[in-house]
Amino acid sequence: MTSSIAGLHHITAICGDPEQNRRFFAEVLGLRLVKKTVNFDDPGTCHLYYGDEVGTPGTVLTFFAFADAPAGQHGLGGASEIAFAVPSASLDFWQTRLAAYDIESGRQPRFDDEVLCFTGPHGNRFALVASEAAGRIDAWHDAPVAGEYAIRGLYGVSINVAELAPSAGVIEQVLGFERSAQAGDRVRFVAHDNPGPGAVLDVCVAPEMTAQRQGVGSVHHVAFRASDEAEQSALRKRLVDRGLQVTEAIDRQYFMSIYFREPGGVLFEIATDGPGFVVDEPVAQLGSGLMLPPQYENQRGLIERALGEIGS
Repeated sequence: MTSSIAGLHHITAICGDPEQNRRFFAEVLGLRLVKKTVNFDDPGTCHLYYGDEVGTPGTVLTFFAFADAPAGQHGLGGASEIAFAVPSASLDFWQTRLAAYDIESGRQPRFDDEVLCFTGPHGNRFALVASEAAGRIDAWHDAPVAGEYAIRGLYGVSINVAELAPSAGVIEQVLGFERSAQAGDRVRFVAHDNPGPGAVLDVCVAPEMTAQRQGVGSVHHVAFRASDEAEQSALRKRLVDRGLQVTEAIDRQYFMSIYFREPGGVLFEIATDGPGFVVDEPVAQLGSGLMLPPQYENQRGLIERALGEIGS
């Protein structure tokens, strides 16, 4: 059996106004804003990270903010839905809470789960999944949502592809996920060694769909965990041996990253668990200031003026 990675590290999506984004994800969903920084490849673009108290891998959702960008389009070669894990019996609370903020939601069964689906303020699609395992994960004690209901991290993500077999080959034989269930055109893969958040990857086979168009409301990439740089390097070799084009390791300050497109066209990343988000801010102050990598510190004034004020 191929050794399994530990599941999802983070998911990065695209949003519009960053302050609207912060209000919804921090104040309505109750996630912690753990880092305000910039896209390291485009320092004029705000990059916001949300997660649990310290941004534990598997709990992290990030956004590139493009205030005036056009709306994206969900489709082939992209991720269509981001799912969070919440404790069992909490969906009534969440449906009421979302309605109070004029967010429509609807319940549906999915495999053995009960799922509450909704669309966020930028057009991104989300689901809250009632999970017994979520209740066993500690909640962030300062969250604006009571611990008995609070989001515990990512549950999983759904991607759209035209053919199952090529994508499944990478998911199973390189990343080490196991195929666990199928319902119609949705095939579920799980990281079998992961008792925590971010263990689920759903592959939706929909050859009739048009291609994803990047923009506000779309997912930019899906990141998986590597425990360290040695594991990341080994995974990179396995991907290259399968004929995939993979970047060299890139320093993202909070983790090291490699990127590749899986055969269905979805942009995947493999990110190391460390060093984590406390390398440049103490835990108590995470997300409170604009943190820049060293190469952009000499442009801080210009960047701050371009990004504007974002709360914490």
